[in-house]
Amino acid sequence: MRSLAKRLMVEDPPGPKSPDAEITAAFPASDRLRPYLATLMGKGGFRALLLRALALASEDVLWLRAVQVRADGSVEGLEALPTPPDPIELLEGRVVLLAQLLGLLVAFIGPGLTSRLVGETWPHISPADLDFSHEGKNEKTK
Repeated sequence: MRSLAKRLMVEDPPGPKSPDAEITAAFPASDRLRPYLATLMGKGGFRALLLRALALASEDVLWLRAVQVRADGSVEGLEALPTPPDPIELLEGRVVLLAQLLGLLVAFIGPGLTSRLVGETWPHISPADLDFSHEGKNEKTK
């Protein structure tokens, strides 16, 4: 799951800028998924899912503990860190958070719907790379 998450983060072409793009630029993957998932499960459901992914990811990436999820599902708090993460640490945090989010989606909505959702969100990724059927429900997303 992490390898796909890293690929999505590294190969992610910039999308259209929203008015709050400056605030959420550190976590573009959750911003890209938010409209799709909010439609599927509501803003509260997306926020709860992202909060759980953040809790799991912060076990591996300690600086993520300072990050919060707003009521609308956007992520904030990176600017409040005493020492901002370097670009490599920032990428690792993004990757771990996205991997956890994808793992939770597979567990809750299934591999087929997760594949369709990720394929719509990142259309440049090959459908062959989006086969989540081999992901175990209780498997930690490494």
